[in-house]
Amino acid sequence: MYRPALTLTINNARTALEAGLRAIADGQTEFDLGDLTAVDSAAVATLLAWQRAAAAGGKSLVFRNLPASLQSLAALYGVTGLLHLAPAAESRADLPHH
Repeated sequence: MYRPALTLTINNARTALEAGLRAIADGQTEFDLGDLTAVDSAAVATLLAWQRAAAAGGKSLVFRNLPASLQSLAALYGVTGLLHLAPAAESRADLPHH
């Protein structure tokens, strides 16, 4: 299971995107986002890009342990339905977002 770095913001979105794309290419189908400590709208865009890349390769990508802040941003932008969230995704209300 792939786990991105502690932050997923505009400051590191490109690096995170590339790392996630490598993980998908290596066969990863589950991403655990529980270690994220800060997110912004770039995180939502990155998740959608990972989802598109997996689908283009005929894979289904599942996101686990989305922080509450990231869930909130996805809902704000109306894209929650586009993300494949694990049924038992844990929310974390303690994480800051921008």
